[in-house]
Amino acid sequence: MNNILKFISATVLAVVAFPFVNCAHAQEGESKRVSFGYDAGAELYSAYLWRGQYNGGLSFQPTLAIGYDGEKTNLRIGTWWNVGASDWGFRKDLEENENGNPNTYFVPEVDVYGTFSFFGVNVGFTHYYYFGGSNYFCWNNLKTWQETEGMVDENTSTTEVQLGYDFGELTDVGLYVNWYSMVAGNDFAYDEEGNITKRNFSSYLEVGYDHEFEDFGLTLGAAVGMVPWASDYYGTEKFAVTCVSLKLEKDWEFEHCIVGLIGQGMINPTGINKDNAYIKASGDDKICQQQLNGTIGCSIWF
Repeated sequence: MNNILKFISATVLAVVAFPFVNCAHAQEGESKRVSFGYDAGAELYSAYLWRGQYNGGLSFQPTLAIGYDGEKTNLRIGTWWNVGASDWGFRKDLEENENGNPNTYFVPEVDVYGTFSFFGVNVGFTHYYYFGGSNYFCWNNLKTWQETEGMVDENTSTTEVQLGYDFGELTDVGLYVNWYSMVAGNDFAYDEEGNITKRNFSSYLEVGYDHEFEDFGLTLGAAVGMVPWASDYYGTEKFAVTCVSLKLEKDWEFEHCIVGLIGQGMINPTGINKDNAYIKASGDDKICQQQLNGTIGCSIWF
């Protein structure tokens, strides 16, 4: 086990250090120099949509990340937040009623993430945390969850890894593909009696295409998302196409920032019907099951 850990550590160190080594050998070629990089900005949306799911209403979403930019490499470690207009009323502070818990299903979210891209190949992780009153990190194993009947950091934290490829890095084609899998936290399968049986390793495959209309400063993006196997996290019992989305963005570049307007439509075609296409009880717990969604927003990036 120690040898495996040493090998993994050495591999990670070599991958991360590679761009800096190249930089040291390329001082004469200025175009190959690695430079400090960062992402800083915020977006404001009329609704928080994610992978075919409605995750909240009016939402403010700031981002801050640091890293480096190379000629064909990129590293970012950062944090992303979501605070919605209804997030201030926490679930525990309101009483249940026959209509559920109005304005209590969605709570503030803070994610920590890291991404590394190398000639179009992208690897990364994201740790999702929802302010439910438990510890920030939740990496419990199946036995711990079974012994506590799922009461350890319940519904508050998951960790996901990512692997993908962006064809636009080496070609003029705006095609990309990403695979995401939950590897820790609250992501388990249950039997008919409600007992935890196994870890789901809930996964999501997204294939998308972005096309830039440079003369107009517009970007049109289309994406299809699929869940490959049963997952309580995504509400699927087998393979399912859970998200088809279309997004249009217009950017204006200024001296110190970029300002954008965004519009997005999203549909979850799996089992859609007149009852779940649009759910009127906007504060009820069932709203996350709404399958026809749209949002408009604005952004600023520095």
